[in-house]
Amino acid sequence: MSNKLSTLGYTLKRLRDSGYYAHKLFTEYNDADPRAWTIIIDPGVSSVFCTCFVNEPFYGDSYFELTDGDQRIPGRLKLSTSSFEVLVEHLVKFNINNKAPGYTQRRPLSP
Repeated sequence: MSNKLSTLGYTLKRLRDSGYYAHKLFTEYNDADPRAWTIIIDPGVSSVFCTCFVNEPFYGDSYFELTDGDQRIPGRLKLSTSSFEVLVEHLVKFNINNKAPGYTQRRPLSP
């Protein structure tokens, strides 16, 4: 079954809300193609392509492929997850951080 993370709008909004630059690149894949959409994260710097595959390898399954031409992410990283936090953990692991201006960390509450 498809999850929210495999929905383009949801994933883009969560990335942007987390301070990442992210833009939709392509959504017009052939019906027989398991790719649903591709976005670019941190364009011009890390330029990570995130492609969502649906109904692959089995009907109802989905996974994400992260690639940046072997600059920071070795090979093509495939993530089978429904958790946005897992996606961000992998971005941070490969030093792709949320650098958007205006992104503010929560300040600790004053005593």
